[in-house]
Amino acid sequence: MPTGRDPATLTPLEAQAEHAALASEIAEHDRRYHQEDAPTISDAEYDALRRRLEALEAAFPHLKASVSTSVGAAPAGRFAKVRHKVPMLSLGNAMNEAEARDFVDRVKRFLDWPADKPLAITAEPKIDGLSLSLRYERGQLVSAATRGDGAEGEDVTPNIRALMAAPNPTIGILASLPPDAPDIAEIRGEVYLGHADFAALNAKQAETGGKIFANPRNAAAGSLRQLDARVTASRPLRFFAYGWGEMSDSEGKEFRPATTQFGMVETFKRWGFPTSPLMVRCESADDLIAHYRLIERERPTIGYDLDGVVYKVDELALQARLGFVARAPRWAIAHKFPAEKAVTRLNAIEIQVGRTGALTPVAKLEPITVGGVVVSNATLHNADEIARLDARIGDFVVIQRAGDVIPQVVEVVQDRRPVGSQPFEFPTLCPCALKTAVIREATSGGVEGAVRRCSGEFACPHQRIEHLKHFVSRRAFDIEGLGEKQIAFFYDCPVEALRIREPADIFTLQRRNEASLQKIENFEGFGKTSVAKLFAAIEERRSISLERFIFALGIRHVGETTAKVLARAAGEWSAFEAQARRIAAGDAEAIAEFQALDQIGDAVTDAVAEFFTRADAVAMVDRLAGELTILPAEKPAAESPVAGKTVVFTGSLEKMTRDEAKARAESLGAKVAGSVSRKTDLVIAGPGAGSKLEKATELGVKVISEDEWLALVGG
Repeated sequence: MPTGRDPATLTPLEAQAEHAALASEIAEHDRRYHQEDAPTISDAEYDALRRRLEALEAAFPHLKASVSTSVGAAPAGRFAKVRHKVPMLSLGNAMNEAEARDFVDRVKRFLDWPADKPLAITAEPKIDGLSLSLRYERGQLVSAATRGDGAEGEDVTPNIRALMAAPNPTIGILASLPPDAPDIAEIRGEVYLGHADFAALNAKQAETGGKIFANPRNAAAGSLRQLDARVTASRPLRFFAYGWGEMSDSEGKEFRPATTQFGMVETFKRWGFPTSPLMVRCESADDLIAHYRLIERERPTIGYDLDGVVYKVDELALQARLGFVARAPRWAIAHKFPAEKAVTRLNAIEIQVGRTGALTPVAKLEPITVGGVVVSNATLHNADEIARLDARIGDFVVIQRAGDVIPQVVEVVQDRRPVGSQPFEFPTLCPCALKTAVIREATSGGVEGAVRRCSGEFACPHQRIEHLKHFVSRRAFDIEGLGEKQIAFFYDCPVEALRIREPADIFTLQRRNEASLQKIENFEGFGKTSVAKLFAAIEERRSISLERFIFALGIRHVGETTAKVLARAAGEWSAFEAQARRIAAGDAEAIAEFQALDQIGDAVTDAVAEFFTRADAVAMVDRLAGELTILPAEKPAAESPVAGKTVVFTGSLEKMTRDEAKARAESLGAKVAGSVSRKTDLVIAGPGAGSKLEKATELGVKVISEDEWLALVGG
């Protein structure tokens, strides 16, 4: 858990210990939310953890390490997959007015905006529904896809067409666009259920013995994802348009029918799409907050679920300058509404062992309804958090829910504590059959970390199973038909010859099944058809992208974003593996080159070194790689003059801020490094350039001015 202390008051060792614990905890929550659909914390608590991590990284840049930065959940596998031409990214969050104002200040600093000049920003309600992207070609609707993981979603085109063709349709989606629309136009928005429609749907479900939905968002998502489009067509789903993806003319050139965010939404409205009547354009942080308060006050009467207000810089040209960070656009943020609270009993504390061996305590609660959702679990983070709360079995606890996830424990109601209760004793042995010792990791300076881990590593069955679950998860190898239930079966399969104990075993399973006297298809729950589909899905994944392969290995602190950075820098698996082994051997040059990559710090370096130092891990990877074709990293756009080049900025920049310069370089396919090495292609030096300029001169690296850089990249 975060210490709550100002990062500036922490020593480097204290910051390193807290950062490592936070990064591990966030990665575990990402896995539970996106891969298991079983989150154990609320949106608000997750955002607090990530903000604390970012605050530590801002104060101690050498710690920077990207944990999993997924957007939403990966496609479920029941529908065909659609690759988004323009990613559907998530939004950063502001949890209070101060953070909302800070967003405006950050944007102005990034743009070097004059203090006395108004900056137009739109404010619109954040609908709690399911994101949808509609693709039109030459004016005709050709596909509809969910957000999925942001890069790849589910093809729900038949369901959308069924909704549009239903008697008295409520969805509001157009079959065609007017003649002035771009040749390619992707309209994005939210599918949702109104409160009245939700109540009527649940009443109908109750009458027919169908599923009762917990809230409108779940009902909307479940309705849209029906395999039978006729069921979808019977549901009163609605749609609001608020954004767009790819938009281009007949020659493939980018085209926008308006120059502002507000103007684009007005265009959608003119074309015939439903849009939010509560969207306004503001010119100050005070205006934004005032509109937020208005929507918050009117929220109970609006008729559909909202969980906040979204702020977006209005001018599209400024949005382009601001660009994106790993998880979200810099030019937008969601100002969330406060969380809801309730009191219930803590019935038990269950210890779960994660992929990295982290022991996570989960509060098992007396079920209670909070904000219309029945909840029965909450995270307790770690032993320190249990001690801080003094949480005991039998206590009444205050829980808090924000968003459509399981809540957090906020505090214990001390005056309702049962007589004779005892403090919870955190286990010193792993709950696995081996009863391996639990350790509390410490830094080189002796500062203890917050997370307790099973010391058994790959010998621990819990960790091995969690590694396998991670490996086949949707954002890693994404093997359809090989989920958690199947992994658990194959791990302890009654026929030893058919067991899966490491990733390479997955790719030898068909050969072993053919040689076995007892076949998989003879076990309950399997059949010839399902087994054939499973083997086909496994074969389909024998070719895998480098970034997915690196992510799938389950190296601590190497999430999706970090895996992409590493894959792009290495280019090929052989290059990455060679560098990783050199890092594990303590090669100073390899370590320096590795840490020169943007977003790569000590935590990632140490994790890679630790992984490739272990003989069992290296042997596991070798056996796995021998079964696969690992594809080279995708190359940047060829038309960019800096695509694939490693650039370093040093000194003062006078025409743009440093952040804007880095964002521009990355958008053109360049790799931005923090230090100069023999692999640096270009150094952009401004006034006051010091040691980096000297190093570039020493190594013979090309150095150019800011004006020359702007001329090179087109202004």
